[in-house]
Amino acid sequence: MKRGDLYRVIHPSARDPKRSRVFVVVSRQTLIVSRFSTVICAPIYSAHDGLSTQVAVDEEVGLKHASSIHCDELVSLPKSMLTNYIGSLSPEKTRALNQALRIALGIVE
Repeated sequence: MKRGDLYRVIHPSARDPKRSRVFVVVSRQTLIVSRFSTVICAPIYSAHDGLSTQVAVDEEVGLKHASSIHCDELVSLPKSMLTNYIGSLSPEKTRALNQALRIALGIVE
């Protein structure tokens, strides 16, 4: 598992109406390989509102259709739930994700 990997999670939460949802791992690699049992992930939705905190992704990363990563909805998921690997972000999409995360978290450079 590494930062930028996409995983399909079955029943991610009781609040999510979908049976499964794809998430992208956004935690730093040090945390991912540590003894911590969870990692921070961003959900992927089919809706894309054009917000600066969303990153457009599509079939190129293993999805069935155009979607977007929503960086305003970060969640902590157990690593044990991340078993159905879908694909990985390209370096270009990873840079876009980093920028969207900076905006979502209010980090000024």
